Amino acid sequence: MTRLTVAAPLVAVLLATGCAAGPATDPPAPPATAVPAPDHSALRTPSGLDLIFLGMMAAHTEQTLEMVRLTRDRIFDQELRTLVAAIGATETDELATMRAWLRAAGPAADRHRHDHAGHGLSAADLARLRDATGSEVDRVLREVLARHQRAAADLARAHLTAGTDERVRDLARRIEQSRTAEVRLLTGRPAASR
Repeated sequence: MTRLTVAAPLVAVLLATGCAAGPATDPPAPPATAVPAPDHSALRTPSGLDLIFLGMMAAHTEQTLEMVRLTRDRIFDQELRTLVAAIGATETDELATMRAWLRAAGPAADRHRHDHAGHGLSAADLARLRDATGSEVDRVLREVLARHQRAAADLARAHLTAGTDERVRDLARRIEQSRTAEVRLLTGRPAASR
């Protein structure tokens, strides 16, 4: 199998999820929780695809954390509130790891850097989350976050085939599993009503 054949699924997922839209926003402050420190050791031999995946997933994670920040104090359903807090803690740690690995890759990461700020989340979805009130917050968040996490799982699944660095592939495996489980939780039951 050629490198191009292996890379094709990853490129297709990147294009299908709209990886080049609007401007980046500053990432939200991490939640005040005690979580084990992530492994920030440098990548040994990252490929261009590993670095692209890390950049894409970091941008995607920043958007997830923006959704958490926008809604965490307005969520009505307690189970959803707990899930969103867990997502925030997990993805804050993953983002720190991805940023550290990208920094450690230095110029190699810069050569594969692209504008992925709009990946997965539209300005319209952000506006819907900002403008939602009452129990509508839960419904809109479930819809938008489920779609967003499904895109992350798809990207991670594609990277399992194309990636070369085992630590990046392990991160992709964990992301695929956690985001798939989150989508099931987000879509498995209707939002609570007031």
